[in-house]
Amino acid sequence: MRDLEVRGAVSAASGQARSELCLLVVFALDEQRYALFLPVVDTVVRAVEIAPLPKAPEIVLGVVNLRGDVIPVFDVRKRFQLCDREMQLSDQLVVAKASRRKVALLVDSVTGVVGCAEEEVVAATEVHPAIEFVEGIAKLDGRLILIHDLAKFLSLEEDALLDAALQQRAGEAE
Repeated sequence: MRDLEVRGAVSAASGQARSELCLLVVFALDEQRYALFLPVVDTVVRAVEIAPLPKAPEIVLGVVNLRGDVIPVFDVRKRFQLCDREMQLSDQLVVAKASRRKVALLVDSVTGVVGCAEEEVVAATEVHPAIEFVEGIAKLDGRLILIHDLAKFLSLEEDALLDAALQQRAGEAE
């Protein structure tokens, strides 16, 4: 799936000037579009049942087992203070590489991979110096897309809590 979408994005952007091309995996939460840079995305899968992870930070919905890997699932809605909603059959998990582990983001839908010129991405700090969790902002099709920075998604305290919860779960599984 990803290869086909990437080829389409590259072909669509081939008419742009010879500048560096950023490939973004774009996803939606309600009407807002967000993205991750393609190199950090591992895969996109249909949402599955999420197992609870006791003592994990509030931002973590639980874990999923994907091809033998236990992956924490982040509640992006909670992080961005959006309205809660029940998980739906059409929801998807964007599995990506954060700085220390694979993580999954529960999203409403993934709209695909799009290409944009590197100069079309504005650093988040240029828009607002205190903006959190966002690496950059791109304008595509007249809409703003917020590009996540997974390295900043958890605070140090949340990361430590997640480590402890995952270690406890692994100990119980043995």
